[in-house]
Amino acid sequence: MTTPQSPRRHRRRLRTVLAVGVSAAVLLPVGPATASRSEEPTVVGHRGASAYRPEHTLASYDLAARQGADVIEPDLVSTSDGQLVVRHENEISGTTDVASHPEFADRKTTKTVDGVELTGWFTEDFTLAEIKTLRAVERLPDLRQENTIWNGRFEVPTFEEVLDEREDLSAELDRSIGIIPEIKHSTYFQGLGLPMEAKVVAALKKHRLNRPGSVATVQSFELTNLRELRRRYGLRADSVFLTSATGAPADLVAAGDPRTYADLLTPESLKTISRYVTDLGPSLDQVIPRNADGTLGTPSRLVADAHRAGLDVVPYTLRPENSFLPVDYRTGTDPAAYGRVLDLGVAYFATGIDGLFTDAPDIGVAARDEFLASGEEAAA
Repeated sequence: MTTPQSPRRHRRRLRTVLAVGVSAAVLLPVGPATASRSEEPTVVGHRGASAYRPEHTLASYDLAARQGADVIEPDLVSTSDGQLVVRHENEISGTTDVASHPEFADRKTTKTVDGVELTGWFTEDFTLAEIKTLRAVERLPDLRQENTIWNGRFEVPTFEEVLDEREDLSAELDRSIGIIPEIKHSTYFQGLGLPMEAKVVAALKKHRLNRPGSVATVQSFELTNLRELRRRYGLRADSVFLTSATGAPADLVAAGDPRTYADLLTPESLKTISRYVTDLGPSLDQVIPRNADGTLGTPSRLVADAHRAGLDVVPYTLRPENSFLPVDYRTGTDPAAYGRVLDLGVAYFATGIDGLFTDAPDIGVAARDEFLASGEEAAA
């Protein structure tokens, strides 16, 4: 078996990017002149290969790795008995068959999570044993109808099961698959007496991943828990501050701190954040904003600013369906049809990003390869 390599092998601290020779569809980044790239950007299987299998299932992670993803991404929420399970949200009516279980009908309720009122079923109201009686379903059945053939066939996995799956896939595929768990709604779960941070670190330690340069990276849309992971819980693996084009971190809102995500992305703020995180995870629109008419705009300075602060940049999420694409990258009018997603992926890699989250890892790998090949041709 080859020597395992960390996803951090992709860390380059690039300030510039090979753009010469890239097709006219690729927009060049704001910043200095081009320079050579010594290593490949990372492709992250967002919730696994969620364009092809119901998200956050072992089947989705398995397919992502086989399609070439360097890293798989589980989102973590808690059960009532404090177990870490993998769902994008703690409200699970859209990703499981819970509504068809009459024994759980009385669990349906309305809650406010991070300022948003939601009605449904919530993981914190179920024990792990109860969660294990549920089965995953496709979250976007109108756009991903083919995925619905897998409805009801896969369990909701625990974080431990995904860590085991990562190890099995690494051994079988003869390459070290990375893992990038996201701690969801940290402040909310702490308020319920179900904090997840210590358990995440403990699980990483158990699997010998809690060390600098390991294949594990922990991410969150909140800042407080990212600081506490290092200062209080002993996280030594890398970490990512996730951001959004709108809104503010839930922990800052709860504390009465008026700063928004936009405020936290100034060059000075990025320098401060880099003291306790290694990576930045913005939305794609924060890297290349869309114009008012929905077409792809001009790259922002975010990648260059983050690199100057010492942060890698791995944005989310490249999806193939027209519904998610800029207007000028769509093909036809069917929202579920695939558009010019390869061209879009190449455009994003040309901004100098250090990796990319995608629901379709095979497409992410193909876009990366096309981008890198264009640079090699230009250099020749």
